[in-house]
Amino acid sequence: MFSFGGSIFCVLLTLHMSACGLETAEYDRDGVICSQGLVDCSMTDVMLLMATKNTADVQTLQPKFKLCCKAGKMCTLCLVIDAELYIQLQKDRIDEGSAGSDEEDYSEETGNPRGSVTVCYQPPSSIPSCKQVEFTVNHSAGSHQNLTKVSMVITEPGGFPFSSGWLIYPYQSTKQTQEVVAPSLGEVCSKKLQKRVPNCQVPTVSSVINQEKNQVELQFEGSSNKSVPSVCVQYEENGICQNWNKKTIPLRSVTPCMCLQVWEEDGQMSKRSLLCPFNKTDYLHVLQKNIWHNVLVSVSRGRMRDFGTILSWNLSAPCRLEGEVRLNDKENSRQQLINGTWRQNSKGHWAITGVFDSIDLQPLPCVKVRVKGAEHELGPFCVDTPNRLRWTLLVVGVLMLVCLTVLMFYVLHGFVKRWVWSCHHGGFVKIGRKGHVVLLSPPDEDSGVSESVCQLGSLLCNQGFSVSVDQWSRKEQCDMGPLPWLHSQLLKLKSVGGRVLLILTQKTLERTEEWTRWSKDVIKMESKERPLLQFPSPYSDLFTASLLFIHADKLQGRAGERFVLVKFDSHTAKSNSRDRSLPELLHGLSLFHFPSQTQSLLAELTVVETERESARRTWTGWKWRTMHGPRV
Repeated sequence: MFSFGGSIFCVLLTLHMSACGLETAEYDRDGVICSQGLVDCSMTDVMLLMATKNTADVQTLQPKFKLCCKAGKMCTLCLVIDAELYIQLQKDRIDEGSAGSDEEDYSEETGNPRGSVTVCYQPPSSIPSCKQVEFTVNHSAGSHQNLTKVSMVITEPGGFPFSSGWLIYPYQSTKQTQEVVAPSLGEVCSKKLQKRVPNCQVPTVSSVINQEKNQVELQFEGSSNKSVPSVCVQYEENGICQNWNKKTIPLRSVTPCMCLQVWEEDGQMSKRSLLCPFNKTDYLHVLQKNIWHNVLVSVSRGRMRDFGTILSWNLSAPCRLEGEVRLNDKENSRQQLINGTWRQNSKGHWAITGVFDSIDLQPLPCVKVRVKGAEHELGPFCVDTPNRLRWTLLVVGVLMLVCLTVLMFYVLHGFVKRWVWSCHHGGFVKIGRKGHVVLLSPPDEDSGVSESVCQLGSLLCNQGFSVSVDQWSRKEQCDMGPLPWLHSQLLKLKSVGGRVLLILTQKTLERTEEWTRWSKDVIKMESKERPLLQFPSPYSDLFTASLLFIHADKLQGRAGERFVLVKFDSHTAKSNSRDRSLPELLHGLSLFHFPSQTQSLLAELTVVETERESARRTWTGWKWRTMHGPRV
């Protein structure tokens, strides 16, 4: 609650002015100041929908931002709203015959009426906040004026945002809306108030040149956080600043025109300090040489519209230079660097371009650069000739070809060794891709054998083969039939290469011998005497269908080209010494034991014979296969 005389009110509202013109107020929380004639003033937060109707008419609103500082504490932006109110005096109400009106409350002790006014404030397109000021009109104060003033001081935790816009208006009277913009951080951070505004407190940086490590070490002071403040590096004070997240800078990159921006990265807007510590140092001669070492000049030639020749040059350096560019053989062709337009490139360096026109391309034109302060001229810088470019491309192409050859030899080392070995053992072998493999289970139902078949199929899949297992294709066999299904698999083998693996068990041998005897008996009989269904049809039995194809291959002299026998080691261990020899139908087929001869089996499935090797299969093929698995 505040109640003062008119002169005291004016004194309190005449607040101190800072160096940047921003007023300050001695407040650290919300407050209200009422002029003469109003007592018991108080201000509370109210919701827009819960606010009561104003009992005093708001004539004018004057919102503005100030810096609220209390007893030497930190300063924050606060909003001050000066409102001029029109209050109807009691004698006016009596003259109007409205002394018994219920629009205002009255104090029980003095009979003075109570009044209130509500003012709302909000950023554009946001939910408004409202402050309600309640007061008592003191008729005994000797004031007979209808107009009075109220000043509201509104604070926010951490202060109002810098450069933010706000709308201020009386409750239920948006026509009187006033717009005010908070001052920017640069306006607030004057030299006088810099130490009292948290956002104006920026860390400082000092540099130490370490010539032994060829680097510049950055040391920070005044940081409120324990972590390293944010830093960006730029060349020249008006250059593009590029983020730098290290505490050291390579010495070769440091030049006298390098500047640093330092600020606190706390998620809020904070002031940055711009420091250029390298333009005044004992190592200025070292840093000056870094400019000359980082000068890049490129030269290119072209033609004008009148078919004249021109020579264009582009110079880039960390700092803008004073000097000149001239043709190598012409002293009077000088172009001053200071007269051109400098622009920054993507690396943050400054670049300038120029053109020499009507020049003779014979001999090859070159340019030289003289920089102020440098002992010698830089250059010459010449145009790259097409022949030099062609030779460069040729050398690069040869190097790429050599590297590619070495890489391919390293990757295909195993295939090359196998190809060389085959040349010494009976002819050339075509190194092909891994083809298709068909696994045929034995005719008997054995859970152990079935599990081994699945393991073999999974192994071949992991090795990169395309695998079809009869146990995995029951639905296709039911739809097509055993013989057509096997025929389709053999067609796939013919197109992509591969083998059919026939699992060898005791039951396989017995069924093969029965089929062999049955086929011989049928051949001896005349056509009228041959039994029709004394042995399962190949259309109903996949194993019988495979025997039919093996028999056909043997009649054509191609035994062992498509079918391979596989015997499981676990099944061999369970068998006794009464194991018989292979039936005549299976003679000529390669036999491998799994898993003891896994590598030999994989080699058999991977290597594809050529026609030359197939023609010499009788001797060389047998000799080669004995290293991988027995031929029976």
